[in-house]
Amino acid sequence: MSINNYIERAQKDVVATLQQHFKQPLDTEETVKNATQYGLFNGGKRLRPFLVYATGKMLGANQQDLHVLAAAIECIHSYSLVHDDLPAMDDDDLRRGRPTCHIEFGEANAILAGDALQTLAFELIANHKFTCSSQTQVKMIATLAHASGLEGMVGGQGLDIAATDKVITVQELERIHKLKTGALINCAITLGALCSEKADQQTLENLSIFGYAIGLAFQVHDDILDVEGDTVTLGKPQGSDIAANKATYPALLGMLGAKEKAQNLIQQAHEALANIDADTTLLASLANYLIERDH
Repeated sequence: MSINNYIERAQKDVVATLQQHFKQPLDTEETVKNATQYGLFNGGKRLRPFLVYATGKMLGANQQDLHVLAAAIECIHSYSLVHDDLPAMDDDDLRRGRPTCHIEFGEANAILAGDALQTLAFELIANHKFTCSSQTQVKMIATLAHASGLEGMVGGQGLDIAATDKVITVQELERIHKLKTGALINCAITLGALCSEKADQQTLENLSIFGYAIGLAFQVHDDILDVEGDTVTLGKPQGSDIAANKATYPALLGMLGAKEKAQNLIQQAHEALANIDADTTLLASLANYLIERDH
């Protein structure tokens, strides 16, 4: 199968897992529930769930465990997008070709939907009976919390806001994206690995190098697409980062320099995979895909 086929399979699996949760009778307010589902079932690429599945499969993890972890990390990612789109943040009206959550349901319900998705992530992991030890289960929760919080995604978002309308260095921009984007991507890989007894410390370290390299490459390529892509293909306004006066890799390095940086990062990712005693073909294919995609 091609990498696109594997990604599509991961999309279907994680969506099916999440739909099972929302098929339950939930004692809640209907509009908030609908806004939460709208923010979650949004046609995303589901790359983070894919990384959970690919890493876990590579190391022989239990598939049901991987379903839960993939669903949990997608909840965190989806909540971050709902909140990122808010007027107080990026103020976007369009996400993946359709109105953003706050445009469809109002700001208050969008905030609550994001809150609900964040807490659902930890509820899913805490309530699942994993094949691994309870100690590892707690480590999974702690790993996801850390990657999502002040020293991860939230911290990166804060740095991003602070850098708007300011001149920053490439090193400062890398710090922003290492936290804002890279932390959660790396977390997806770590969660998949934690499901397996084969994940020794050396394997985890190499997977971490791989994760941060592809996380940064993902963002560099996003910046490139913001310049070279089009609104219909991207599913969001082309040039939105430039319009918001945000620092980007093409702005700091030039387009050629940004593309070279993305290639160098993918090379680092492949070198890390070469040090892992397992079949890393799927992860290697994903690394290449990240800088070849058009949206």
